[in-house]
Amino acid sequence: MAQKETKQATWGGRFRAPPAPLMAEFSESVSFDKALAPYDIAGSKAHARMLAEVGILTKAECDAIAAGLDAILAEIGQGAFMWDESLEDVHMNIEQVLTTRVPAAAKLHTARSRNDQVALDMRLYFRDVCDKISADVKNLMRVLVALAEKSRFIAIPGYTHLQRAQPVSAAHHFLAFVEMLSRDLARFEAVRSEANVCPLGSGAIAGTTLAIDRAFVARELGFVDENGEPRLTENSMDAVADRDAFLDFAHACAVTGVHLSRMAEDMILWNSSEFGFIYLPDAYTTGSSMMPQKKNPDCMELIRGKSARLQGNLHTLLTLAKGLPLTYNRDLQEDKPPIFDSFRQTSLCLRVMAGALGHKDTHLVPEKCAAAVADHLLLATDLADHLVRSGVPFRRAHHVVGALVARAVESGIQLGLLPEAEIAALTSAISARVEPFQHFSEADAAAVKKALEGDAWRKVFDLAKALSVREKPGMPGPREVEKRLAHWKEQLG
Repeated sequence: MAQKETKQATWGGRFRAPPAPLMAEFSESVSFDKALAPYDIAGSKAHARMLAEVGILTKAECDAIAAGLDAILAEIGQGAFMWDESLEDVHMNIEQVLTTRVPAAAKLHTARSRNDQVALDMRLYFRDVCDKISADVKNLMRVLVALAEKSRFIAIPGYTHLQRAQPVSAAHHFLAFVEMLSRDLARFEAVRSEANVCPLGSGAIAGTTLAIDRAFVARELGFVDENGEPRLTENSMDAVADRDAFLDFAHACAVTGVHLSRMAEDMILWNSSEFGFIYLPDAYTTGSSMMPQKKNPDCMELIRGKSARLQGNLHTLLTLAKGLPLTYNRDLQEDKPPIFDSFRQTSLCLRVMAGALGHKDTHLVPEKCAAAVADHLLLATDLADHLVRSGVPFRRAHHVVGALVARAVESGIQLGLLPEAEIAALTSAISARVEPFQHFSEADAAAVKKALEGDAWRKVFDLAKALSVREKPGMPGPREVEKRLAHWKEQLG
């Protein structure tokens, strides 16, 4: 098979021969970093304007370079630009073609290295994709708020250890996801702010002897603070070696993936026949090639699976960066595929979750939720609280209710429906301080007896009342849920 001809690279002045074809294939990055073309061109246009501002380019040369770059960008958008792997990367591909068309472009790389050029491109990229993912996060938050509002009168069991724990409103559960996503949103906003510092002018490692204007470029590209003042990197070595924004972005994606995975797991459980709390639409589920009855929540399972991929991307970047000396090393070429993948997969997962949960056919199944939340054991802690209000120390109250729960489970009776004979037998055993109540004092025994006299303790198992008394900040009481709904509706617009 004929070998592909390899062109001499722009750095080839001190070399007598071009790279071996295998080396060219091994070292190219244009197959993936061509995604940076719009940012690379924006940076080059700003750099050209700065060079014209300081007198290195004439206005005519600057205009010709800008027009040439615009034409290349249009060709890239149309799929007409011919990428050449022998030119290594997106930067050299664009520069070589531009120089053949615009002779003045031979001056464009003045006072610039690919080191600070790629650092600039990636910072522009992070600003852009953080904005896009933030929009995706906010969209999912709106979907969850809408679901919460529709389900605020539906109660479900809350779970710990995947065992029924205490009752909550479905709205409170959905709003828990909103809180998680709000922290994800803050992380992406922090990465955007971190990336919004201009590295151009750092050169390869030690800047340049030419009279450039770094602040001019920063203003041109929007690297400014809230007062419009330029934000510039303060150390040229750190500027070209720094990959913190990469790590922080991948971390933000990985944590978002964890949150989405946990959300997906709840939906998978709720969608199962054993739970039946939610109906997921046909549009986001699939069937079995063998079993005609199956309707599988594949969208949720794929989200759960992709979260592992996002964690792998973060680990790749951490391992890649951990042993590198300052400043730039070619290893860092491998930092982009994990980032590009994390952006795409995180955005997809967010949009799929929003599409599935926001679909017109998605709804909770009230009768299934009501049947599950009717279990009196969900309010066993409320019964312990009732004993505490009667003067029983909590640890003693916990012990008493545990004994009642055991009797209810053994007899197959709802906790709040235990017959008076069972209650009398228990209070007598406590008063006699027989095993396992030997540590109870007389005052404890008297307080337990008082708390379990009559039917007052049975009112604890009124579900509506149980939720209504949970009205302190952060609790699932109806008024607190309404307050959080109002808060998020205002925040999200």
